[in-house]
Amino acid sequence: DIVGFKPNGEIELIVECKAPQITISQETFDQIARYNMALKADYLMITNGLNHYICQLDYKNETYIFLKELPTH
Repeated sequence: DIVGFKPNGEIELIVECKAPQITISQETFDQIARYNMALKADYLMITNGLNHYICQLDYKNETYIFLKELPTH
């Protein structure tokens, strides 16, 4: 739903926004992960306006780390 860019034009963040009554589930994470296969963002965020989940992707180790908030640069 939202894409944030780095100054050099690369994608830094993808945000998937759901309605407040939608529970964030594994299916929601799978959806944003599918989008990111092509986009290769550094960070993914999912929100329903009430709950927010942010993860940083580690492509080298093929994993991700959940964060409490987006880092500031």
